[in-house]
Amino acid sequence: MDWFQTVFQIIGYPVSLLECISVVSGIVAVFLAAKEKLSTWPIGLINIVSAFFIYYHVQLYSDMFLQFYFFGISIYGWYYWSREKEEHIPLKWLNQKQRILWIFIILMSTLLFGLFTSKLHEYWPAIFTKPAAYPYSDSLVAIMSIIANTLLARRIIENWILWILVDILCVYLYIQKEILFISFEFFIFLGIAAFGLKEWIKLRRIQEQIL
Repeated sequence: MDWFQTVFQIIGYPVSLLECISVVSGIVAVFLAAKEKLSTWPIGLINIVSAFFIYYHVQLYSDMFLQFYFFGISIYGWYYWSREKEEHIPLKWLNQKQRILWIFIILMSTLLFGLFTSKLHEYWPAIFTKPAAYPYSDSLVAIMSIIANTLLARRIIENWILWILVDILCVYLYIQKEILFISFEFFIFLGIAAFGLKEWIKLRRIQEQIL
């Protein structure tokens, strides 16, 4: 089966079967996360696997590597959410020191990872036949996504702030790479992330009143 075969078109843009699977599973998974539903994790795994092959196809190598991490943290998040929900542990905020530390980690990691991905075609030309597209902005997306998903798995509210920033950057980045259906997906993610932030703040207040 050719996973990149066109299944339909939107305003002249051909949407592949793999893009379709990735977009639908991704939107459903993020909406379930915003509602703090445990089923977000298994559905998210479908999105992760499909995204891996899409990013390789368009030379977004940072995002491609990111899917390995997402797969592992999704398994962890699935377990962690199950345990905390059983114990009725409320959603959490970071303290100021933790926020400063995460900002520093984002900036330094982006510089290092961006430099690495910009050289991939030189290190392993047989595998990476073309230079990485937008290595530093792509790396910023990758690093912020790693941290956001880690905070999501730990049920920390600031994850949604990072996802909002990631989604804004991804809408622009994927338009430039002409994968418009994926860009449209991240535009929807942006709205869901804003909803998720509002919803989790509301849930936290309710949980504080109960406790």
